[in-house]
Amino acid sequence: MDSDYGVPRELSDLQKKRTLYQPEIPPCLEGTTVRVEFGGGTTAADPAGAHVISQAFPHTYGQPLAHFLRRTSKVPNAQIITEHPSIRVGVVFSGRQSPGGHNVIWGLYNALKVHNTNSVLLGFVGGTEGLFAQKILKITDEVLSSYKNQGGYDLLGRTVDQIRTIEQVNAAKAACEALKLDGLVIIGGVTSNTDAAQLAETFADSKCPTKVVGIPVTLNGDLRNQFVEANVGFDTICKVNSQLISNVCTDALSAEKYYYFIRLMGRKASHVALECALQSHPNLVIFGEEVTASKLTLFDITNQISNAVQARAELEKYHGVVLIPEGLVESIPELYALLQEIHALHGQGISAEKISTHLSPWASALFEFLPPFIRKQLLLHPESDDSAQLSQIETEKLLAHLVENEMKKRTKEGTYKGKKFNAICHFFGYQARGSLPSKFDCDYAYVLGHICYHILAAGLNGYMATVTNLKSPVNKWKCGAAPITAMMTVKRWSRGPGISPIGKPAVHPASVDLKGKAYELLRRNASGFLLDDLYRNPGPLQFDADGADAKTFTLSVEDHDYMGRIKLLQEYLDKVKNIVQPGCSQEVLKAALSAMASVSDILSVLSSSSNSPGLQ
Repeated sequence: MDSDYGVPRELSDLQKKRTLYQPEIPPCLEGTTVRVEFGGGTTAADPAGAHVISQAFPHTYGQPLAHFLRRTSKVPNAQIITEHPSIRVGVVFSGRQSPGGHNVIWGLYNALKVHNTNSVLLGFVGGTEGLFAQKILKITDEVLSSYKNQGGYDLLGRTVDQIRTIEQVNAAKAACEALKLDGLVIIGGVTSNTDAAQLAETFADSKCPTKVVGIPVTLNGDLRNQFVEANVGFDTICKVNSQLISNVCTDALSAEKYYYFIRLMGRKASHVALECALQSHPNLVIFGEEVTASKLTLFDITNQISNAVQARAELEKYHGVVLIPEGLVESIPELYALLQEIHALHGQGISAEKISTHLSPWASALFEFLPPFIRKQLLLHPESDDSAQLSQIETEKLLAHLVENEMKKRTKEGTYKGKKFNAICHFFGYQARGSLPSKFDCDYAYVLGHICYHILAAGLNGYMATVTNLKSPVNKWKCGAAPITAMMTVKRWSRGPGISPIGKPAVHPASVDLKGKAYELLRRNASGFLLDDLYRNPGPLQFDADGADAKTFTLSVEDHDYMGRIKLLQEYLDKVKNIVQPGCSQEVLKAALSAMASVSDILSVLSSSSNSPGLQ
């Protein structure tokens, strides 16, 4: 064990006060008895990919949903677990640090000790590299004391974000067997949970007794599906960034002479940008999903921003704030194609210094058109998942540069008669992800840690801990577990870096839904934000005041509770079964057949249209 990990922190007065905060748990997790109700077997969201997923995961595909019940629930078929032998569990951070991650470990530790004081929790030091090398830290009350409700991942640290190669999977299996682990908890985002599913399948196939559980922790907010409403860390990241953005908005309004171009961390999806826009009301947001849907080029985006600058100038406004998601560069078709070529040349072993001489004619022309600083950044080696190093590519500076040139051109042509365009650029990413976690993220992460124990007590493998009804108070949260394979889709066509190969099942990042309520809310207010300077400052994170329980807009306005509706549908189906039985009247039977035939036809059409194969 490295001595730097697990040592007591030197805490500020605020940090000390936060360590004293005890998160709540919902009634279904209270007590020492685990009550679990199993639903029907799950299927893939994409029927066309179900066969591929089931072939790749024969042991873990099609497992049922699990719902954990409060002690007052009257469910006849519920499994009641009262015996809790001591168990050994390992936990690893696999993914970029996200506020609240420490509370997953705390929640899991407390749940283990509540059910059996002899149970052991081992943290792998240094992320997945520590897992492979079997570098462990035994988690104790003393170790946790200065990490409760704290940001960062420095209790255990992290390294690479994958358990993918045969060597890595075998090393993880060897570690679990050598340490006699009953469970392995993997904390991370879409890539890490895909790896967790593969590890669970491998363990089941090789009769390894260790059960694998995944936890949805990612600041990007892109691990969303019918089972997962939110990710640990997203609430904090958006609140911290929104205050920074709002401060910049106030500065812009005060000086009235600068345009601020702000790039936000969040990988390819624009969830962080959307939420921050709803909280802070900047003048303009460029969404990668809009760019992809409309096939907007770099020229189109430059004109869009320049037109906004000109429209504001006509109102004698020469300031503004523009938000840009860091993944925008991979949404612009010509830049994405250029990155494809560059990454392919990297794969051929060509050095960065010589790549420009090997580009195709069109790619070479585009490369030479770009300013030198962007050329250098595009030449960086791709990430471990073959995507671009998005945090290192200064798209905000590129757009500010192009808009400045466009405004100079319009001035020369006489179509723009306003003041000189001045831009200041920022990248907000690392400033927020090490923040003290919000009250919501503290509670959510702690509850997910408790659910981990319930999953292991129920003997489940290849599941992700889930909580629904998150927009409500904690005592109304619904806790459960869903097979990770039920969250998978199959990419049937690859555009290049960052996209999975043809036919490979994975938990893929969810994009911003351009038909969703959160996006529609922003669109309804977009013209007012653009011209009227309706800046809003939510202020700093609140831990005790009225704003402490505020949830993100994207969580609050969307209609979630997919799991609840599944249960309601099952109740309706059970009623139909009870009514339509041998001996029922002909009229009842005919009505049931007619209704069910209509419903079946409608659902078949909806299922095929919503999941039809296409370019990914």
